[in-house]
Amino acid sequence: MKDTAILLIHCPDQQGILASVTQFLNKNNGNIIYLDQNVDRAESIFFMRVEWELDQFAIPREKISDYFETLIAKKFNIRFTLHFSDERPRMAIFVSKMSHCLFDILSRHLSGEWIVDIPLIISNHSDLEPVAKRFGIEFFCFAKDSKTKEEQEVKEIALLKDKKIDLIVLGRYMQVLSDNFVSNFPNEIINIHHSFLPAFAGAKPYHAAHERGVKIIGATSHYVTADLDAGPIIAQDVVRISHVDSIESLVRKGRDLEKIVLSEAVYKHLQRKILVFNNRTIIFN
Repeated sequence: MKDTAILLIHCPDQQGILASVTQFLNKNNGNIIYLDQNVDRAESIFFMRVEWELDQFAIPREKISDYFETLIAKKFNIRFTLHFSDERPRMAIFVSKMSHCLFDILSRHLSGEWIVDIPLIISNHSDLEPVAKRFGIEFFCFAKDSKTKEEQEVKEIALLKDKKIDLIVLGRYMQVLSDNFVSNFPNEIINIHHSFLPAFAGAKPYHAAHERGVKIIGATSHYVTADLDAGPIIAQDVVRISHVDSIESLVRKGRDLEKIVLSEAVYKHLQRKILVFNNRTIIFN
């Protein structure tokens, strides 16, 4: 496939934005292969994702951002990010003791489903180190308690910066990240959790849900912010259950759902199809 460039755009809605952006690309021999746009009429905000081929594009890739800023963005007060399809994001996985999300992520990576590098796995326990070794990935254990958490997070941040990590995926990582940690990776940390919150909090939500006879199990994946489990939602799904489901059955179905929803969120991020605005996401098709 040919190398492409991707622009994610948002700005106050006004006449002429779409025409100006596409004209800018067409005039410079940019063959558009994808375009999706939407207007939030309540907020009067224009959102857009456009992707075009680079092989005949007249502007060198290192100059595209400057040209677009000068010729288009300033005129319409556009905020934008520019990405390239041949860039390989570097992803770190954070885990604790549960392995279902980790195995799913690593299998997708190994099969070539995701264009991403995974240079390291970080955990607060050593239980999953054999999994990392099996896949040939460096494993780092940072055991934490209330006294050492701040010091250990400083070490983790330094390691992630040294490894030039672009994305952090929490594959059922059972630790709350500090505000300082999160602030170092804005919209670059993706979490997954069951959707029983806040009704069934605690260590055994599936047991509590079973006792209440719930009929739907859900999972939510979102970007991590300083507000616990309140970041912009990327993906959600549900599966129906009934009185015949045991606690074990609920746990199995819940974990299967967590894998699917987390992987969908990571895939959308890697495809540069997510735009975050005011603590919510615009997911382009």
